[in-house]
Amino acid sequence: MSQKDAQAGDSIKLVADNRRARHEYHFLETLEAGIVLTGSEVKSARAGKVQLRDSYAAVEHDELFLYNAHISQYEQANRNNHDPTTVRKLLVHRREINRLIGKTRLKGLTLVPTKMYFKNGRLKVELALAKGKQLHDKRETIKKRDQEAEARAALSPRRV
Repeated sequence: MSQKDAQAGDSIKLVADNRRARHEYHFLETLEAGIVLTGSEVKSARAGKVQLRDSYAAVEHDELFLYNAHISQYEQANRNNHDPTTVRKLLVHRREINRLIGKTRLKGLTLVPTKMYFKNGRLKVELALAKGKQLHDKRETIKKRDQEAEARAALSPRRV
């Protein structure tokens, strides 16, 4: 979801953000995918009851699937309510799936969902092609973030 998308007049409402993934992975590129859901899942997502913390995407039988994404059950649904952690199909063009197969299998990269949002009334998932960080990379990221915060604090006007 780039700034260009937001400027094009698309109405975007963020449902879930996977902030932990930024700490655990280096993002190489992102792509947007649609998701196949039932009615109660959509209503629960509109209420913001989605968690992407331990979820990931994988290609199976030339189709892309989302695993471990938790969409809570909708309270007003009847007995046809959904399973919160079921495997969900993602909608992506065939050429993108073929490209992802090559990158995930040959280069050892992972598909991590970073955001889930409504775009013009349709639920979308932003996936990132990611490489796992080592422990020293995580420490380096924390150190750099702390240094930037100290620099901002030093440059900001002081309160008296």
